[in-house]
Amino acid sequence: MTLYDNLLIECDENDIEVYEMKMSTKGLYSDNVIWINKSITGIAKRGCVLAEELGHHYTSVGNILNQSKMNNIKQEKRARSWAYEKVIPLNKFIEAHKNLISSKFELAEFLSVTEDFLDEALERYKEKYGLFVEFKGFTIRFEPLAVFEWFEYKNF
Repeated sequence: MTLYDNLLIECDENDIEVYEMKMSTKGLYSDNVIWINKSITGIAKRGCVLAEELGHHYTSVGNILNQSKMNNIKQEKRARSWAYEKVIPLNKFIEAHKNLISSKFELAEFLSVTEDFLDEALERYKEKYGLFVEFKGFTIRFEPLAVFEWFEYKNF
């Protein structure tokens, strides 16, 4: 199942309607309804857009279309952050490491996201954690991206 399919299931379980139609933006959310631009090609890109719009459902209030207002900018960032953490939680970097994923292209494909979405998620993680984070016995370094597994040294 694709990211897009999984998110559609989540929407259905939460009584959020999703429609695909031609529009001038990638996506839009309002009052438990998400619209996705029908012209978006590629299932990974559709999944990324749906994740962000679902992020608006969980994090945004009111009309935030005017991005010249600071509160609207903050809500947009919060929705995108929600999407990055939903779609690419830290454990996914560890899974990719264990699956010997070795390039950004392979990682994006493994995660079912676009490379742009992956880059934006990495930037957000750097803002949140700095250049690296310790997570479940691993160190995830965000720039350049790398995962290190630590082990406990014991004298035998």
